[in-house]
Amino acid sequence: MHNMALALHDKGYEITGSDDEIFDPAKSRLDAAGILPEEWGWFPDKITEKIDIIILGMHARKDNPELLKAQELGLTIYSFPEYLYENCKDKTRVVIGGSHGKTTITSMIMHVLRFVGMEFDYMVGAQIEGFDKMVRLSHSAEIAIFEGDEYLSSPLDLRPKFHLYKPHIALLSGVAWDHINVFPTFENYVEQFSIFADRIEPNGKLVFFSGDEYLEKIAGSSREDIEVIPYHTHEHHLKEGITSLLSNGIAHPLQVFGQHNLQNINGARLVCNHLGIENDQFYKAIVQFGGAAKRLQLLKENTSARVYLDFAHSPSKLKATTMAVKEQFPDRELVACMELHTFSSLNQEFLQLYKGSMSKADIAIVYFDKHVLEHKKLKDLTSEQVMEAFGGNNVKVMNDANEFRSYVNSLEMKNQNLLLMSSGNFSGINFKELADKLIP
Repeated sequence: MHNMALALHDKGYEITGSDDEIFDPAKSRLDAAGILPEEWGWFPDKITEKIDIIILGMHARKDNPELLKAQELGLTIYSFPEYLYENCKDKTRVVIGGSHGKTTITSMIMHVLRFVGMEFDYMVGAQIEGFDKMVRLSHSAEIAIFEGDEYLSSPLDLRPKFHLYKPHIALLSGVAWDHINVFPTFENYVEQFSIFADRIEPNGKLVFFSGDEYLEKIAGSSREDIEVIPYHTHEHHLKEGITSLLSNGIAHPLQVFGQHNLQNINGARLVCNHLGIENDQFYKAIVQFGGAAKRLQLLKENTSARVYLDFAHSPSKLKATTMAVKEQFPDRELVACMELHTFSSLNQEFLQLYKGSMSKADIAIVYFDKHVLEHKKLKDLTSEQVMEAFGGNNVKVMNDANEFRSYVNSLEMKNQNLLLMSSGNFSGINFKELADKLIP
């Protein structure tokens, strides 16, 4: 939401906003732009008929006093995704969806388009190197690239966000059950991707990963006017810790790695092709792509050790990320740590889907905080339940923050890689400080 505010401020709109808590980096960035609220909280008196548009975020509840006042006055209220569409409805819209990889693929496309000098608007779910904001909305760009999140749009609009974007070019990377609090069955979850595909604009294109059986079915049953374009893992080789793409006998060394990223790259390449970018331009650009924040982000390295940070939290993401690091560095011990932090991962039923998801790690640490369970109003979990769900002799379960910190800080980091995976921060760990301490 704060990135949307900054983007619209840059576009020349008069922007005001409210929240009950504002933290950095949002706080300092809004302050630098001169649009930080003077005080935290909700102030219905500030909602007047002079306001042209209200943009409603998911953090506000149905009984929010400012929202109630806006409804009383009959003001125009948009959810975040509704307004993105409204702002870009006359542009060529590219939307990247899927249970995993959508931030990375969106980032790759953005990187390549910027490399070749093509102007575009965008919305992406992570900070990308070379881009100062996560949202750009302009008067001049003819293309808009959106990360298509399947989560809900607003308290008033319970449709998945990506149902509202109506892409001309859509990509689906894969389907693996997530957001169990919103989509209670796997069938219900898969249905959202079918609906997304059906909302592609007439004569549009659907790029999809052909290795996913559910996407194969969705593509096979798509409308006749939609062009379906499958992709697979890009041809490559791994030599001396460096993965290279292979094309027409030429090797293109990458900064990123892993089977999932080789799939992501191939999907991004096809989207770029349909935006008019030739393969030779794509390869020149993609070798300079360093990844998105918290997507196999390298925090620190020396000649015998590395520390990585990743957003992975669902079973499919854990498996792909852990496998990627182990395959890239097969001779190093891999200590993979994941935090059960999301509603789904802390749900006793969903937890069973994690079986074997960290089997490629030499040591797998699963951490959870009892306070998070209380905050989310979920049933208590025991270490024994978590251990049984993950399975394997390599798994250790911890629910004490001090125990976890002590363990990680004791690692020797000699011929060893540390992978930290969470949508949270392991109860307050500063990842950069940790990496600097482990690898001086």
